[in-house]
Amino acid sequence: MVLLAAAVCTKAGKAIVSRQFVEMTRTRIEGLLAAFPKLMNTGKQHTFVETDSVRYVYQPLEKLYMVLITTKNSNILEDLETLRLFSRVIPEYCRVLEESEISEHCFDLIFAFDEIVALGYRENVNLAQIRTFTEMDSHEEKVFRAVRETQEREAKAEMRRKAKELQQARRDAERSGKKVPAFGGFGSAGMTSVSSGTIITDTIVEPEKPKITAAPVRPSGPSKALKLGAKGKEVDNFVDKLKSEGETIMPTTGKRGSDVSKVLPPPVNMESVHLRVEEKITLTCGRDGGLQNMELLGMVTLRVTDDKYGRIRLIINNNDGKGLQLQTHPNVDKKLFTAESVIGLKNPEKSFPLNNDVGVLKWRLQTTDESLIPLTINCWPSESGTGCDVNIEYELQEENLELNDVVISIPVPSGVGAPVIGDLDGEYKHDSRRNILEWCLPVIDANNKTGSLEFSIAGQPNDFFPISVSFVSKRNYCDIQVTKVTHVDGDSSIRFSSETSFVVDKYEIL
Repeated sequence: MVLLAAAVCTKAGKAIVSRQFVEMTRTRIEGLLAAFPKLMNTGKQHTFVETDSVRYVYQPLEKLYMVLITTKNSNILEDLETLRLFSRVIPEYCRVLEESEISEHCFDLIFAFDEIVALGYRENVNLAQIRTFTEMDSHEEKVFRAVRETQEREAKAEMRRKAKELQQARRDAERSGKKVPAFGGFGSAGMTSVSSGTIITDTIVEPEKPKITAAPVRPSGPSKALKLGAKGKEVDNFVDKLKSEGETIMPTTGKRGSDVSKVLPPPVNMESVHLRVEEKITLTCGRDGGLQNMELLGMVTLRVTDDKYGRIRLIINNNDGKGLQLQTHPNVDKKLFTAESVIGLKNPEKSFPLNNDVGVLKWRLQTTDESLIPLTINCWPSESGTGCDVNIEYELQEENLELNDVVISIPVPSGVGAPVIGDLDGEYKHDSRRNILEWCLPVIDANNKTGSLEFSIAGQPNDFFPISVSFVSKRNYCDIQVTKVTHVDGDSSIRFSSETSFVVDKYEIL
């Protein structure tokens, strides 16, 4: 068998992606593919056609064709077997068999084609091996990364040890009244005593910041620690290592690499008085029904940027009836809040801190009442002769909510190919590397409160759990809002800005 080329083309003969396995010009392959549709208009029911020089072996793919161009003396049975393997490879990388999707994943397909055929001859590989080869999962690479991480840890430990030594040396020199030894080129014999005194003052303060002190003052030691910063990606990895081991390099805002939902961005126009109403939910449900645990934490945060608005009060509108536990800041007048739902300081003469985020009110809801679940997920995997037919439904129980960027992640078995999608509301994405099927819905609200997804794939019912859900919302779950901001003196209204966010910390169906 000599395979000349493999191509995916339209019914008009336009090449979308083509891989030639022998020396062949672009004009030649385009001419062969352009002639292919004309040869099929003969009324014959075959999966191949021939010319005087080549043979076309093809298989329809909805609106496209998978075409193999071979020599006429090749084995037609082997050609058909190879064609079937090519046709199975395409759905592994393309969600839909359309021209735009094929073009987007053209390089993935070409790499896979190269694993099937080499120099015109079929390789003895199956679909699982092709997937493994294209993923390029290297044991040697894992060993290299482990060695590099070890070197980074050793370099970090050496850096901290040197920083402590230098800090101690400066303190000893300061106590004895001697000149502090200069490191890293900062000292000079021509400096006057005044400039030396300036250096002593500056360098004594600097050790309080380990990140700044360690780099310029190291006179010797392993050079690998400094060379690790040569590339941006390695710098990020090294900084992450320092953070994980307790180094205060920079403030962290969340868990790196986790699937925690994105926090909504702040509004563009922030007034001198700005309020944030934030809620975060943690929920665990059973696959057969039943709410195992649901905890919701909320907080109202105040930020004042103008001192003339420091003495203010917040009017709270609490229409929630879910049984929340409310708690005010210790400096807030609790009696005033209980009687009138007004947040103000115990001492009216004092002002709220300037240019600081102050949490003035927080609440907590913990329940196992299923009726309080904001978004229910129902998954029904049914075993069939070829694997499992899975039906997943969602329903929005809190109709006042509007959930954005909803992603329902369903684990799928590895090594069995892409799932076959049936009915679908929204969009889906199959991540073959993580073995996850992501069901993506831009918006779920009262007008789109239910939806379903059906797919089939080889596997067992337990393979499709746990299901995780993520979303963001500009409406909070508990109906608590700041309706008005007033001066302590005179009760005149103050213009303020606010933002509301409701995000997921953990949302799983086990």
